[in-house]
Amino acid sequence: MTSTGRRPHPALAGVVRRYAPYDEVATSSPLRRREAPHGAYTLILAWADPLELAGPGGRARHAAFLAGMHDGAVVTAFAGHQQGVQVDLTPLGVLRLLDRPTSALTNRVVPLDALAQPALAGLPERLAHTPPAECLAVVDSVLRGLLDRSRSRPDPEVAHAWARLAGARGRVAVSTLAGETGWSRRHLLTRFRDQIGLTPTTAGRVLRFREAARLLVPGPTGTRGPTAARIADVAAACGFADHSHLVREFRDLAGCTPSRYVLEWRAGFPDVQDAAAVDS
Repeated sequence: MTSTGRRPHPALAGVVRRYAPYDEVATSSPLRRREAPHGAYTLILAWADPLELAGPGGRARHAAFLAGMHDGAVVTAFAGHQQGVQVDLTPLGVLRLLDRPTSALTNRVVPLDALAQPALAGLPERLAHTPPAECLAVVDSVLRGLLDRSRSRPDPEVAHAWARLAGARGRVAVSTLAGETGWSRRHLLTRFRDQIGLTPTTAGRVLRFREAARLLVPGPTGTRGPTAARIADVAAACGFADHSHLVREFRDLAGCTPSRYVLEWRAGFPDVQDAAAVDS
């Protein structure tokens, strides 16, 4: 696919963060990537060989799918040809597109034909027969159609809580969020999980992890990972108790140490979705 990425239609603001067309071949051996949690949903509109996926929700094999909010890493692998469009979606945008609560998608990778949205399920086949230069306009049109038909809207309180968490990279206490919304902690937890996919506490962990991962990646390239002093500095900047706390969070959420994560990044993975900044 030769199409380049472009900004989504203005009507999709707050729903679609970006489009990323891709065309990739792995011929000699399977290409594996670690997809760490990143505080968003990923829609894969592919029409070539499927991906093998292994993560918190188990193992799956799909070509086109929606990956829900995760609190653990997913390892993907493929051999052959990968071609399609990756669409990075905000949590509240997915609520509107699917027109239903999203908590059932948590830690799951769901094939498009299981989402009860025929227009979405048929999109990969349409794209396979569309000139590359027109593919993203077709995606725009389908997603705008879903929004136009949707009756689901996020609670203002949930939208506020998510915006506060995302803006602070996870460093807001649940008690503070509850106080700002005027809801009890229990009610906030229930409504937030229904509409975002994770609880406020878990979403905060993921957002703090993503900020730490972002800060660790810059710096001189080479064969070695970040120093202990560098990890300790990032831990302090992101609100972790100490170096050990940050390492534990990386093991829990990414399935590896911070040093291993950086080495893998420099070697060419995680995938493009991990380069996107978290937003609302």
